[in-house]
Amino acid sequence: MEKQVKIAVLGLGVVASGLVENLNAAKEKIKQQTNLTFSIAKVLVRSRENKEEQAKKHQLTLTTDVNEILDDPTIDIVVELIGGTDAAKKWIIKALKQKKHVVTANKDLIAQFGNELTSIAKQSNVSLFYEASVAGGIPILHTLNNSFIADEITGIKGILNGTTNFMLTQMAELGLSYDKALQTAQAAGFAEANPTNDVDGWDAAYKLMILVRLAFAKDLALKDIKIVGIQSITQKDNDYAQKLGYQIKLLAQVKKIEEHLYAEVAPVLLSNTHPLAVVKNEMNGILIESKAMGTSMFYGPGAGASPTAQSVLADILAIAQNMTNKQPVPQMSVSNLPNCEIHEEVVSDYYFLLSDCTVDLANFLEKQEVKTLSLSQTDLIEAAFVAKQLTIKQKDWLIEQLQQVSHIKQILSVVEE
Repeated sequence: MEKQVKIAVLGLGVVASGLVENLNAAKEKIKQQTNLTFSIAKVLVRSRENKEEQAKKHQLTLTTDVNEILDDPTIDIVVELIGGTDAAKKWIIKALKQKKHVVTANKDLIAQFGNELTSIAKQSNVSLFYEASVAGGIPILHTLNNSFIADEITGIKGILNGTTNFMLTQMAELGLSYDKALQTAQAAGFAEANPTNDVDGWDAAYKLMILVRLAFAKDLALKDIKIVGIQSITQKDNDYAQKLGYQIKLLAQVKKIEEHLYAEVAPVLLSNTHPLAVVKNEMNGILIESKAMGTSMFYGPGAGASPTAQSVLADILAIAQNMTNKQPVPQMSVSNLPNCEIHEEVVSDYYFLLSDCTVDLANFLEKQEVKTLSLSQTDLIEAAFVAKQLTIKQKDWLIEQLQQVSHIKQILSVVEE
């Protein structure tokens, strides 16, 4: 017997429009394979005037009153695609308490309030899914929730922000300046008019918080993550990186060290032989390191209306199938998770770019007992080197020594294969 599932969508922006298009395109296939038919009962918009043409094309019923959706007992699933945290959180809580399943792509909201919302969903015996909140079209959250449930994850490395990856690719391959790369990203629709969340690293940090919650069953606070953006990256850094066999990437990573975690989001020198080196432009890539599986890589589009909308649609389908089969209501994480214990002393190689260096750098570093992988110095104008295997404390000490004899223009950690 055919099952009718009614959904409502909060917002009709780029991703919501993509969802409508994808759902209409896949209706027959979904019906054939699942015996489910979906209808979009209502769509919340700020103003009907700007969306009337789109509504007419797809036969959508628009409303400017969210309560017409939240108080409607016939609606099974609410899809939140308005972004932000204040209104979205309030409306999701009400939807969950009204025993409606919820799907969202809102990474900021889930990173900050995921535990609270999951707890409410469990109390109401409904699902809260948010696959699209991390890595667009890559089904990484369901993979962590299912495929790794019997494995112990020891580390995650990911290129999680399509905007910065696009910009860094353009700088490296076309020689664009930071400003020109940003303008190109904005023109291509990969960067917002205000790109702060992306270029400052906050977007990737929120996504890392969500990954940690599912991978390690721990709560990682924003203050626990070392966050550095890409604004300081110059073409000079790219030149040295290419000479040394590296690329510059904004990398989100977390390492399990004994029972502690170390987490950071920062631009790094990534070896050309590293699996993530193939991740270019707006694409995303994630490496999961675990005891049983070893290293697993996941690659795909990290942004864009269609890939993100497809992740939203996959969540809707999963919830609907569970409803139909009367399966136990699944969640994408557990609530009331313990806070992470943060590990400070990781070891890494570091790239330094200096100017106005008043000493013979090779001799200076040898006296400081700093081992180097490579070193280049041109009179007093410029010098660059990679220091081997320093703890954070050793790196900070070396910075103090170098500041006495030079001007430090750049410091990046180095990630080998």
